[in-house]
Amino acid sequence: MDEEFESLEAKVSQFVQMCERLRVENMELRQQLATASNDAKRLNDKIDGARNRLEGLLARLPG
Repeated sequence: MDEEFESLEAKVSQFVQMCERLRVENMELRQQLATASNDAKRLNDKIDGARNRLEGLLARLPG
């Protein structure tokens, strides 16, 4: 019975450690996602600005 209890205790301990690692990893991934989303928004804003400038230049061309 003691061996079964110790085995169960070890498994619970491993489970708790795994949960903690996954919690930390999840937090890191959320931060990476937020950074990537901000980068994507910034790049889309740059693309929009470049498109607007290009459209302005094209509108000034004689045609």
